[in-house]
Amino acid sequence: MVSRAYMTKHLKNRSLIYTQHKAYRSHVLGNHDYRGDVLAQLSPVLRKIDNRFICMRSFIVNAEFVDFFFVDTSPFQRKYWTHPGKHHYDWRGVAPRGKYIADLLENLDAAMKKSTAKWKIVVGHHTMRSVSDHGDTKELLKLLLPVLKENGADFYINGHDHCLEHISSRDSPIQYFTSGGGSKAWRGVFQPNKDKLRFFYDGQGFMSLQLNQEKAQFIFYDVSGNILYQWSSSKTVHPQPSTYLDDEE
Repeated sequence: MVSRAYMTKHLKNRSLIYTQHKAYRSHVLGNHDYRGDVLAQLSPVLRKIDNRFICMRSFIVNAEFVDFFFVDTSPFQRKYWTHPGKHHYDWRGVAPRGKYIADLLENLDAAMKKSTAKWKIVVGHHTMRSVSDHGDTKELLKLLLPVLKENGADFYINGHDHCLEHISSRDSPIQYFTSGGGSKAWRGVFQPNKDKLRFFYDGQGFMSLQLNQEKAQFIFYDVSGNILYQWSSSKTVHPQPSTYLDDEE
């Protein structure tokens, strides 16, 4: 169980790592967070310790030409509710599950439809698509993915699986990125799915994303900072004129 005192001490220690004044750290709750005192992690007291720390269940970060939609994915996992095993999940503020998820999806859909950002990026803790240990999350594919497709999401970024991945959807423009190689890597698990696997690294490392209005560039690194893989996507800022060719010409 994660206590409030532990969270306060832990955040103070982490703040020493981030020395840049504007190095904001935005978090959504993962499955391990729900096994502790959720309200302690959501407490505004933590922002008084370090105002760069942002942790909410679901929220939006507007950054001019890009909108980041952070989604609380743990409640989607039915097994956490029905077969928690030795774990205790803190569902205060979430139960009943059905209503919470319905409200979340409705709010996300409305926010994404309202967004005029050039890029729409959805961030959640759990995998949507993964070829590693946890694999695909069927509840997210069934409930969350249709909202992303409907509203033109560009990327879905997650952790949870302790590896690095890039998977391309075969039936939409969505790209799936996993950056969870911070610990417990080298699982030795590979279970392919129906989408296109572009990159998979079973070891430790991290991912960076650099964005402007025209281009998004993802780079995966190992623990020594060596580049393992990079991929970019471009968007045209100004629409190009279309060309019509008469069949009789």
